[in-house]
Amino acid sequence: MKKLDLYILKKFLVTYFFVVLMLMLVITVIDITEKMEDFMKHNLSAWFVLVEYYFAFIPYMANLLSPITIFIATIFVTANLAARTEIIAMLSSGMSLVRIMFPYLIGSILVGLLVFYMGGWLIPHGNKARVDFEKKYIKSTYFFEGKNVHIKTSPTSYVYLESYNSELNVGYQFTLETIADNKLVSKLKAGRIYWNDSIKKWHLEEFFIRRFDNNGNEEVFRGRDRDTTLSISPKDFQDTYMLYETFDMGELNNQIAMLKSRGSENVDTYIVEKYQRITYPFSIIILTMIGVIASSRKSREGAGLTIAFGFLLAFVYIIFMITSRSLANVGGIGPLLASWIPNIVFIFIGLFMYGRVPK
Repeated sequence: MKKLDLYILKKFLVTYFFVVLMLMLVITVIDITEKMEDFMKHNLSAWFVLVEYYFAFIPYMANLLSPITIFIATIFVTANLAARTEIIAMLSSGMSLVRIMFPYLIGSILVGLLVFYMGGWLIPHGNKARVDFEKKYIKSTYFFEGKNVHIKTSPTSYVYLESYNSELNVGYQFTLETIADNKLVSKLKAGRIYWNDSIKKWHLEEFFIRRFDNNGNEEVFRGRDRDTTLSISPKDFQDTYMLYETFDMGELNNQIAMLKSRGSENVDTYIVEKYQRITYPFSIIILTMIGVIASSRKSREGAGLTIAFGFLLAFVYIIFMITSRSLANVGGIGPLLASWIPNIVFIFIGLFMYGRVPK
């Protein structure tokens, strides 16, 4: 790399981390203001809140808003270079706009790799404490409200519960069916089941079992009480608030595989999360290149208007990302396409802007 590349790269990275710092200070102050009543209601000390919540919240928000911060940093650096006619000098010396983009590309790749590592492994472990803190002290008390619950626990086993009380870990009108080759092999029914935490098993009350052999003969067994091991546990009925944000990439893949094996309807939420963690670094690169293109012209209005335009374009990207994720969660589009739509749209926006900028 030449001295000019190092000069731009240094200004770009320093500005990026400065923007992150300033934005996090503003967001943290706003968040503290909004949650102060909750903190005081539970008599939480400032140190406890800082360690248990904000040590995880700040990196989480910094990573989440990385497309905005990288875009703002790019716009700010390039607009100032253009305002001081440094961009014009580079172009006049024979450098192409693509060549000027090179240090920005290197910087965006470095930031993208950092964002990928943090979003895939580091931040999810911090989110475990953050999400747990929010559930304890900020969110309202959770209660499982599902009715007529169906869970596929294995390729041949299906569980049904008419209702479940998550506070008492008690299920009502329980059924476990085993089906092989489209034939009912056995059916276990119980009027009530509850979790025995001391032995880590379910206790059945007023149950009966029907078994069928290959000839269609039926065997029935009834009983009053019985402990048994099932492929479900109370955690399957716990609060899933932001659960996908607490999994690192390995845990996320395991969760997706488990939900697919059960035929769960909300598996797309976790698949979208996985794909978005992969596409986030690409969005860093794409928005950096668009930022250079958008701010490389010297404007009579100065850098202020260009920076304002950068804010607008960055927030449009965030809106695209949120909308596409919502559509994927409701089944409107596939998770893979939903994760790539913002990047695809902004690639075309970048190509269009590149075709119109002087090179």
